Amino acid sequence: MEAYLYEKLDDNKVRCNLCSHQCIIKDGKKGICGVRENRSGILETLVYNKVIARQIDHIEKKPLFHVTPGSLSYSIATVGCNFKCRFCQNADIAQFSTVNRVSIPGKYSTPEDIVDDAFKTNCRTIAYTYTEPTIYFELALETAKLAQKKGLKNIFVTNGFMTREAIQMIAPFLDAANVDLKAFNDDFYKTLCNARIEPVKEALMNMKSLGIFVEVTTLLIPGLNDNPDEIDQLASFIANSLGTETPWHISRFHPTYRLTDRPPTPIKTIIDARQRGFKAGLKYVYTGNVPGEEGESTFCYACKKCLIDRYGFQVKKNLIKNSRCPFCDALIDGIEL
Repeated sequence: MEAYLYEKLDDNKVRCNLCSHQCIIKDGKKGICGVRENRSGILETLVYNKVIARQIDHIEKKPLFHVTPGSLSYSIATVGCNFKCRFCQNADIAQFSTVNRVSIPGKYSTPEDIVDDAFKTNCRTIAYTYTEPTIYFELALETAKLAQKKGLKNIFVTNGFMTREAIQMIAPFLDAANVDLKAFNDDFYKTLCNARIEPVKEALMNMKSLGIFVEVTTLLIPGLNDNPDEIDQLASFIANSLGTETPWHISRFHPTYRLTDRPPTPIKTIIDARQRGFKAGLKYVYTGNVPGEEGESTFCYACKKCLIDRYGFQVKKNLIKNSRCPFCDALIDGIEL
């Protein structure tokens, strides 16, 4: 299938304008993502209709805590990614196209198939997740259009390395996104992800300006992005540039993939970062990969009462009524709370 968002150049080259790498791709070559190929001056997507992973998840697993809490989300992915994160948790599929020089795997699935399955399984949302939805943009966009017509919500779980054009194209059909803000220094992005931070910051602000509900996730890795000053800067950016209503998830790192020389993040570091988020003015700050901590639950920012009691990805109790705190009537930000 011909890809969206590219331009033709001289000598049968093309420029992909989907993600912020904006790869210039020679004839017969692929972009950094490994799943968009120049074929005689036409950029083709290699993953349309090729779903490598599908799962019915609790929406809290995304993590999205302020979008239809306690509901199920039909989650899909294709192979490929435009990042090369050394700590990738889904490297077997995200990095497949660059590590394995074979045909692109995946089960044939049309947008109609995906939406029908979501309905049959009582899901309220479709999540484009696991790898990077930007690189299977065509499938995500066409599925999202159908899902919206059927009354389903659409959510991206993304690294946020998207062009303004891509965000503008998906925005009318995208209800929410959880965006990884992996650190607050460009060296981290360059060294560990083969990317840059500024396009991610710009994409976050673009999403907010277009009415997409945004939640942010940061995986704290010992010695790499857990400096208290950097955490303060990151929290301040979320509060001042995205809004204090933006939920921030601070997750605990465990050694994985190509980053196994670091220990798991101390729980104290996660708890301290949460407090720094509150100090920056954020209303909702959560801890991830630390089951049993109060940072899994949603508290009213005004009266401090527990409104959504969670353990892991399970909602044990939800007291919010019509997006309001039942104790003080404060407005709780989100979608269909």
